[in-house]
Amino acid sequence: MTTGMDTTTTATTMVTSTELACPPDASASPAATAPAAAALPSAGLLQLIWLASPALPVGGYSYSEGLEAAVEWAGVNDEARAAEWLSDQLHLSLARSDLAVVSAAVQALRSSDWPRLTRLNEWVQQSRETAELRLQSQQMGRSLVEWLRNLQPDTAAQLDGLIATYPVAFACAAAASPASAADICFAYAFAWCETMSQTAIKAVPLGQSAGQRILARLAQEIPAAVATAMSLGDDQRQAYTPRLAVLSARHETQYSRLFRS
Repeated sequence: MTTGMDTTTTATTMVTSTELACPPDASASPAATAPAAAALPSAGLLQLIWLASPALPVGGYSYSEGLEAAVEWAGVNDEARAAEWLSDQLHLSLARSDLAVVSAAVQALRSSDWPRLTRLNEWVQQSRETAELRLQSQQMGRSLVEWLRNLQPDTAAQLDGLIATYPVAFACAAAASPASAADICFAYAFAWCETMSQTAIKAVPLGQSAGQRILARLAQEIPAAVATAMSLGDDQRQAYTPRLAVLSARHETQYSRLFRS
């Protein structure tokens, strides 16, 4: 019979063959055994992941940006049509307006060009074609600024005196990081694509797998949309999507609806 003493002794003296073959290097410093710095995510990347998160308390999930009206009146009633609609919206609307503003606003913030930042914010306000879309941008911008005041008050202070629209507020939140303007636009675009694919799931309605297929398609198209946005000068931005504007206006009086726009 093995005694308690024998069991303890055996347990404390057992080692694996790996430990015998590769004994720890007692002289190794903590820095030598830590992960290589290049393998760790940058502060800029982490900030962008945070800003693109659907958990960010800005209320984006409350809006369909006309998609709900498109389901009612424009025949967007299955996965293929929803994917096509959102792809067109990404390239014809978001790339030529909001993404272009984000890119320009990041540059203005980093060069402390406050007059240009004000002009960009005014352009967003003036280019919203319906009351719902204008109120959406204002509400999301205000919520993002309040989020910034809690976590980065100095950054939020840059927008004091400005009724910040969402693209400008997003640029402000990201410009303080070391992320490039292109990567900031990628984050903004992906956040929009994720939100809209989830909107399609609820409004069409679709299953989760269909929503993920739509998101996969949109994600593949983001690089082209960002390239377009960053190539536009201040006199080349535009917000001309007549059919979307008509549907958004009709949504304001739509009898049964889930979303605020």
